[in-house]
Amino acid sequence: MSVPEKYGYGHAIGDSGDWAAWLLMLTLAVTPIRLMFRRRSFSTWLMRRRRDIGVASFAYAAGHTVIYIVNKAGIAAVFAEVSSPDMLAGWLAFALFVPLAATSNDMATRALKRTWKRLHRLVYPAAILTFLHWVLAAFDPATAYIHIAIITAIELVRVWLQWRQRVT
Repeated sequence: MSVPEKYGYGHAIGDSGDWAAWLLMLTLAVTPIRLMFRRRSFSTWLMRRRRDIGVASFAYAAGHTVIYIVNKAGIAAVFAEVSSPDMLAGWLAFALFVPLAATSNDMATRALKRTWKRLHRLVYPAAILTFLHWVLAAFDPATAYIHIAIITAIELVRVWLQWRQRVT
């Protein structure tokens, strides 16, 4: 395999998008893990680092976006594709992630108080848009469907555990 094939645009855009999605999945999995394994050291460790993992997911998404823009070699080419369903889903997801990343620090948490938690619930529609983008933009969406099944299971477990906690 030659260097351009191994490290070309396809790998850069794919790998950065994959890492962004995987870290997003891990970020979303922290709550069900914490609810299942309350005081275990690994769940406490994950809980303390959830914000960092989310910001890392955003960093990969931002890198993914930069790689895409650079490959297009002009903003006109980017705008020409923005209305296609796959790119629109990706841009909307990225737009939702920007305020989340910008407010993922202690100062913003203190300043926004209870509003911070409501704002950060935007991670759920952003995640849906992220995985929709993955399905629509992928050459072979099978991997995206597998990840959608995983994230759906994570969210169903989270909702069930939170419901069970309220009932008891």
